[in-house]
Amino acid sequence: MKKYLAMIPLLAGAAFLASAGVSSAEAKYTIGVSNTVQGNGWREEMICAIKAQALASGEVTKLNIAHRNTDAAGQLEDIRNLISAKVNAIVVNPADPAGIKSALEEATKAGIVVVAVDQAVTEPSAYIISNNQEQYAYLGAKWLFQQIGGKGDVVYMRGAAGASADSDRDKGFKKALAEFPDVKVVHEVFTGWQQDQGKQQILDFIATGSPFNGIWTSGIDNVIVDALVESQTPLVPVVGADNAGFVGQLNSVEGLVGAAVTNPGSIGGAGVTLALQILNGKKPAEQTVLVEPQLWENATEEGKAKLKGVADPSLSPEWPVSISIPEWTTYTKEQIIACKGPGE
Repeated sequence: MKKYLAMIPLLAGAAFLASAGVSSAEAKYTIGVSNTVQGNGWREEMICAIKAQALASGEVTKLNIAHRNTDAAGQLEDIRNLISAKVNAIVVNPADPAGIKSALEEATKAGIVVVAVDQAVTEPSAYIISNNQEQYAYLGAKWLFQQIGGKGDVVYMRGAAGASADSDRDKGFKKALAEFPDVKVVHEVFTGWQQDQGKQQILDFIATGSPFNGIWTSGIDNVIVDALVESQTPLVPVVGADNAGFVGQLNSVEGLVGAAVTNPGSIGGAGVTLALQILNGKKPAEQTVLVEPQLWENATEEGKAKLKGVADPSLSPEWPVSISIPEWTTYTKEQIIACKGPGE
C-alpha cells in the first residue's frame, strides 16, 4: 500500500517550524547515509536536508555519510560499511533498486532500519518516502505536449540509466505521450543528472540542425535554457524541475515559456524523520509514502504570479526552491543552507 501526500511545499521565504524542543542530551541514534551522485544540486540539497533534520530533531548523535559518485557495486560496499559501523538506521538514495537489494536485506537482518528516499527499492523490508516520480513526468510532459498544440517533435532529456526514478519518470512521460499520437520524440538522451553533460548534449543536438518544438528535462533545466540563449537558438517550451535557477529564468528570460514541476530535495530530511519515527516505535501504516508534485507554469497570469511568489535568488541555482516538506521537516532555512549535521 502507498500513502499519498499533497505537495504543499514550504518555500525559502516562508517561516518554518523550529525543532520540537528535544535537548541534545536526549540524542541517541547514529544514522548512516548512502548517496551515489555528487555535483548535482538536487542531491546536494538532499544531503543538506538530511544534515539539517538530524540536527533539528535533537535525536541524532552522529551521521555516517557515504556521498560519492559510484554505481550499484560501489553502493553495496558503502551500505555494508555502514552495517559494519553498527548504525541504527540507513537513509539511502539507490543507484539501482534491485542491484543493492542484498545489502539492504543484510541491514534489516542486522536490526537496522532502512529508508529509501527519492526512489523505490525492491527489498520489501525497506521503507520508502519519495516524490511521486511517475506523476512528476506525466504532469510536465502533458503540459508540454498541450503547449506545442498536441503535435510536433520534442527532445526527451532523461536522468540516469538504471535509476528507478528515471524508470518511473519514463512511465509517466510515455503515459502522456500515448495521449498525444502526433507528438514524436526526435531525440532521447540520458543526462546522468549532470549539468555540464546535459548542456553539451543539447548543444550537440542543436548543431545537427534537426528541428524541435519543445524540451522535457528530468531536472537539468537552467543549463538547457542557457544553451538555447547562448547558441541563439529560437526558444521553445521547456519543462524542468523547481530548481531556483530555472524558476528565476521562467520569471526573467524574455520569450521563454516553460513549466517547473516540484521535486523537493528536502525529501532527504523527510527520510530522517521517517527513520526516527520507526526507531521510536512509530511505524507508518504503509511501507511507501509518496509526495505529490505541483506544476508551476508561466503561460498564464496565475502561473506567473505563482512563480514570482516562489522564486528565491538567494538559493543555489541548482537547488529546488521547495526546501522543506510540511509535517516531515522541522529545520529552518538557515539550517539547511548551513548544511551542518550533529557535531559539525
